[in-house]
Amino acid sequence: MTYSLRVLDLPATERPRERLIAHGPKALSSAELIAILLGTGQGPGKLSAVGLGHYILQTLEQHKRDPLEVLRDIHVQELMQIPGVGPAKAATILAAIELGKRVFQLRPNERTAIDSPETAAMALSHDLMWQTQERFAVLLLDVKHRLIGTQVITIGTATETLAHPRDIFREVIRQNATRIIIAHNHPSGNTEPSPEDLTLTRQLLAAAQLLAIPLLDHLILGNGNHTSLRQTTQLWEEFPQGV
Repeated sequence: MTYSLRVLDLPATERPRERLIAHGPKALSSAELIAILLGTGQGPGKLSAVGLGHYILQTLEQHKRDPLEVLRDIHVQELMQIPGVGPAKAATILAAIELGKRVFQLRPNERTAIDSPETAAMALSHDLMWQTQERFAVLLLDVKHRLIGTQVITIGTATETLAHPRDIFREVIRQNATRIIIAHNHPSGNTEPSPEDLTLTRQLLAAAQLLAIPLLDHLILGNGNHTSLRQTTQLWEEFPQGV
């Protein structure tokens, strides 16, 4: 482990900032990304910035969760309890986390064409992606699949929610939408559909057929990931939507 306190004291080939410029941010470890924010190190044993980044992540592992998951929701006081992290370093880290959240949760503008599960997940991420309670929402579209708006229909407990086709399609009809995408989140972060998810999707596809309001997809979101039931199941072959 390198003990120099400054990133600038590291060999050029080991400096996170230079490596990011040369190879892009994906080439860096989480500790190296944190090191860029820290600028200098210290903490136990006078660690380098990269060493302090590793130490922060190792400390967060004590929560028995992914350290990045802990870091995502951490408060400034908790972060400052880690040796080597003072107010300036804590503020810089939290500012970077918040900026990343805002970029990720940036919704497409209204009338943007929703032409992929990725675009739909982006439109819904603010309402669903990292919520601690399960939420069920609908993406309202016009005949050209352009975004009209989003609507959270129900909010459940930490493990379940309830959504009835009546409640969903009432909102769809009220807002004059002609196409919809439904979505809910799994607070656990596991986006695999449950048997109940599949049963509800069948009910909604049947209702969509009856009302002639095509249901384009059902997404499950959680912890930065999403799963498209249209892409991963055969349900749309059972209930063709006419689009």
